Amino acid sequence: MNILACDIGGTRIKLGLCNTAGDITEYQEYATNAIRGGVQLIERVMELMSVYSKYEAIAVSTAGQVHPVDGSIRYANPNIPNYTGVQVKSILEERFHKPVMVENDVNAAALGEAWVGAGHSFNDFICLTFGTGIGGAIVIERKIYKGFKGSAGEFGHMLMHPVIRSTDTMWDSMYENLASTTALVKKAQEIDSHITSGKDFFAKIDVGGAALETLLHSWVCEVSRGIATLIHIFNPPAVIVGGGIMEQEWLVSRISDCTRELLLDSFKHTEIIPARLGNKAGLIGAASLFLFHQDHVKKNVAKK
Repeated sequence: MNILACDIGGTRIKLGLCNTAGDITEYQEYATNAIRGGVQLIERVMELMSVYSKYEAIAVSTAGQVHPVDGSIRYANPNIPNYTGVQVKSILEERFHKPVMVENDVNAAALGEAWVGAGHSFNDFICLTFGTGIGGAIVIERKIYKGFKGSAGEFGHMLMHPVIRSTDTMWDSMYENLASTTALVKKAQEIDSHITSGKDFFAKIDVGGAALETLLHSWVCEVSRGIATLIHIFNPPAVIVGGGIMEQEWLVSRISDCTRELLLDSFKHTEIIPARLGNKAGLIGAASLFLFHQDHVKKNVAKK
């Protein structure tokens, strides 16, 4: 069985065929051009999908909160304008006449890691991805825990410090405003205006002097506070951290050491480990919905 898997992100669209072993073939990657808006984005996705053949189903991993029943976008942040409300599942089913499943990108990545990645040996774990923001997923008995309305795992919106409201919908003290890659880069630009990405930051950390090292220490502490909070709540055997910035094993080790200092003794056995599947985790996890998780919408998830 081949599944056409698609990962829709704020900056990139990824496509490939996934087989029953979790292997991705015919992989392609394209710019999202998200500024054009959600409807045009899905039109672009369908255009890119049309070159594929010999598949039995379509699996979509996408940015935004996904309705667990109808596969529509319940909420998307302004990175993809007018994406909220787009009926992704029904649009694709009508166009391609194939069964379609749609899942949030971080949930899909967690399912991929559970299948053939860093979570393979764990029944339960927490997954965090660090990038533009911070995404989260809760895996219990190798399934995504959805919560009351299907939106559990918005760890990036945890309030970490004395609450200061900056706009009607945003809080300065949100976890992702303190510990995302974006947060690190924003602070780094106050030291060196040429740093525009996490990659730039870590390329300069060894030669950037005490200021960059002090910033890194502060950022690691922010990351660790959030992880420690989640460990104290869920008591998982593992926390898997992903995103391009976490591909550096020394950084994950440093975060693990810092987190462990914040934990009660009975919680110190939780492993903090890097994700293994990189930018294909969402594709693999979305495909796994058809292979293992067709009952992934739990009965206790409230419908509209």
